Amino acid sequence: MLVPITAASLYSVIADGQHRSTFLGRDKWKTLIGSAASLQPHCNMEGFNNIGTETFRSRARIGILGNEQNDCGTPDSRIGFGTGGLYDDSNTCGNEATCSPDNGNQHIKAMGYILVQ
Repeated sequence: MLVPITAASLYSVIADGQHRSTFLGRDKWKTLIGSAASLQPHCNMEGFNNIGTETFRSRARIGILGNEQNDCGTPDSRIGFGTGGLYDDSNTCGNEATCSPDNGNQHIKAMGYILVQ
């Protein structure tokens, strides 16, 4: 999957912790996992440095978040790289989804590569 962003380096995109949006869409992010991928229907915060207002909840350095409420305050699902939070903080790359996601609860750990040009 290609994430189009122009920057001096990947470090310069993520180091300050500020959210930077992408517009690939939830279906594109779900292709990283395959047919088992699952996300809650709302929030859909995607890009770099994704985090809700409750920082112990799902977060993703590169990826997408989902929530069952129509906001990004308490996301319980995520797909991406550099992820963490509820419900399995050790799942740092893959898909975590609970609380009524679209394809059932998932706890998929993956191995991914980030290539920077």
